[in-house]
Amino acid sequence: MAPMTRTRATDSVPNALMAEYYGQRATAGLIITEGIAPCDIGRGYPDTPGLWNAEQVAGWRLVTDAVHGNGGRIFAQLMHVGRIGSPFLHEGNANVVAPSPIAAEGKIYTHDGPIDYVVPDELDEAGIAEAIDSYASAGRNAIEAGFDGVELHGANGYLIHQFLSTSANERTDRWGGSVEGRIRFAVAAVEATAEAIGAERVGMRISPGNPLHTIVETEREDLYLGLIEALAPIGMAYIHVNEGPELRGLTEAIRGAWPGTLVLKPWTTPRRTDATDLPLLDEVVPALGRPVADIIAIGANFIGNPDLVHRMKEGLELNELRPHIFYGIGAEGYTDYPFTSDPI
Repeated sequence: MAPMTRTRATDSVPNALMAEYYGQRATAGLIITEGIAPCDIGRGYPDTPGLWNAEQVAGWRLVTDAVHGNGGRIFAQLMHVGRIGSPFLHEGNANVVAPSPIAAEGKIYTHDGPIDYVVPDELDEAGIAEAIDSYASAGRNAIEAGFDGVELHGANGYLIHQFLSTSANERTDRWGGSVEGRIRFAVAAVEATAEAIGAERVGMRISPGNPLHTIVETEREDLYLGLIEALAPIGMAYIHVNEGPELRGLTEAIRGAWPGTLVLKPWTTPRRTDATDLPLLDEVVPALGRPVADIIAIGANFIGNPDLVHRMKEGLELNELRPHIFYGIGAEGYTDYPFTSDPI
């Protein structure tokens, strides 16, 4: 089950409703949670959860107990948003941070309506060290909360991806410029987290070619193959590739360079919006196994079908999705999707 933001936390603290949601989907081979802020300044959206204090750890324990009690496994996705946030979300209205003082184009959602992204503060050496440590600290909190491991979010235009990007990272010091400089933050964050909780408990998600949040990558193949080469000796649990359109060739190159487990969220994986026969297996199984992937991640279909695995095995119809309430507060569109065994 791929990571998907659902905005159901209470003041950044996971709750019983979230435990019910994840517990319902425990038949997935592995659940990767929604993005979790590793520190206060890393939080980018209202009603999203964190993992930087004891109350949040206790809240996540409800979730992990529910998943494990139903026989599942669950990794926490650690998501520092960098410049994709707003000071109103942070203690003391602290400004957002990024590799360079360049605002992303677009607006951020708030309960009072969308507002423009702001110019971030450029991280200095101390700030970079603090950001790297936030991943390690959140990793330790995740293990305390009962997670089986963590996934560092290096995709979708958030902080790690910002360091990889030439449009968000215009630094000329050792954290930017060359491919070696731009991958340095990602590698350092993984190394710190692996040292804190063990490399076998650490994965990373990447999304080569993803322009979300004004991201531009140059030397893309050299960038990602350089990153893979630097991460390979660490002995991580997996690399998770969120595949972009027409980039299967790069996925295959990453597969060839990566010695460990590769999780793939294929570009071709369909999002069903109504009940239909389920040809998902026919569409994703060709990507399984070398040279492409070891594990396939599925997103929105897990939102609408808590028993998706059973439906796939039996070729059953899917529930109709309700995208207008993918994000929100409360059980509607969250824990009220029926199982196939529920009475009509």
